Amino acid sequence: MLVALSAAMPVATLPPIHIACLCAAWCRLCDAYAEVFNPVLAALQLQWPQVVVHWIDIEDEAALVGELDVETFPTVVVATAAGVPFAGTITPQADTLQRVLRAALAQPAADTRRQAPEVEAFAAKLRLRVPGATGQTPAP
Repeated sequence: MLVALSAAMPVATLPPIHIACLCAAWCRLCDAYAEVFNPVLAALQLQWPQVVVHWIDIEDEAALVGELDVETFPTVVVATAAGVPFAGTITPQADTLQRVLRAALAQPAADTRRQAPEVEAFAAKLRLRVPGATGQTPAP
C-alpha cells in the first residue's frame, strides 16, 4: 500500500507515483477528458503529493509510449516504484477515475501483478521522466 502524506513525513522522502493519461491530439474525447482528469488529479495530489501527473500524446511522444498499443481513449497508467497497479482504459467519468486511482494507490505492493512487457517498459520510461517536462497535465 502506498503511503499518504502525514505530518511526520517530508514529501521529498516519498517515492514518486506516476499517473499518466495517454491520449491523442485529434481525439475530441481526450479534450473533454482533460476537464475531468485535471481536477481529480489535483485533489488526489492533496493526499498524495508525491503523485506526478503526465498527459501524454501518443503520437507526439511515440518514443516514450514505445510498443504500448493504445486502442481506446482514455488510457490511464499508474506506475509506482513497486510496479504498475493499474494500466487500462476507463470510462471518462470523474467518479470512475477517482475509484480506480484510489484502489490502485491503496493496493499493497505485494499484490501488484506483473503487467504485459510493453506496459512495464512504458512504466520504466515514465519513472525516469523529469516532472515538468513535455507531456505534463494539460491546460484547463
